[in-house]
Amino acid sequence: MNVLVVGDVVGRPGRRALLRWLPGLCNDYLIDLVVVNGENAAGGLGATPAVLDEVFEAGAHAVTLGNHTWRKKELASALDSLSNVVRPANYPDGVPGTGAIRVTLADGRRAGIVSLLGRVFLSPNRCPFEVGRAEVARLRETTPVVIVDMHAEATAEKVAMGWFLDGACTAVVGTHTHVQTADERLLPKGTAYITDVGMCGPRNSIIGMERERVINRFLTGMPVEFQVARGPTVFNAVLIQADDDSGRALAIERIVRTQDE
Repeated sequence: MNVLVVGDVVGRPGRRALLRWLPGLCNDYLIDLVVVNGENAAGGLGATPAVLDEVFEAGAHAVTLGNHTWRKKELASALDSLSNVVRPANYPDGVPGTGAIRVTLADGRRAGIVSLLGRVFLSPNRCPFEVGRAEVARLRETTPVVIVDMHAEATAEKVAMGWFLDGACTAVVGTHTHVQTADERLLPKGTAYITDVGMCGPRNSIIGMERERVINRFLTGMPVEFQVARGPTVFNAVLIQADDDSGRALAIERIVRTQDE
């Protein structure tokens, strides 16, 4: 199975980048499953059902969320009806939505997807390690291929999750920090890992936002309303090749596409 995991989609430019490059990549690499982190797809903070419809229309099979899951009230109220949208599994019990799903592909093969939220420098939630282990084990009862989106601030927490789940799932991919890292690798027990997939959004920005506003925040410490930047876009993703029978990752490759300025 060829799995493409796409980094955080940031606002309208990110959705534009998705439409620009995703269909061609799916064709060129014979992609079977597309997983997109869409938690910033609406205006750079949060998502709405209408915006996620655009993500699915571009070719996504599943969308993962993160710490901005509750940013848009219209998404929170709709999550229970969105079967292919995955919010962090380690949120408290009883909140809308689900944190782990199984996706059935057109040819009948199945894959599991888990979303986890880190706790370092983010809001406290249930332990992502304990919840992640349990959700992966549950999904593997019916499918060997399981992809984990570890949405976290601290690189150490992401790396720890990779080693913790090595051999238990097909891949642990980091999201949230919007900068693609160059540490993709296959861990010894067969799990593909990368600390951050990157983003789809404005290239000449500060993690998707207008540069001057962010710089001014650092200079003054004063509150600033961030805005999604404009201009040329970048598309970041990783391609993971998985063995259908064992779920073991066979290869992981970074994908980068940039628009001419």
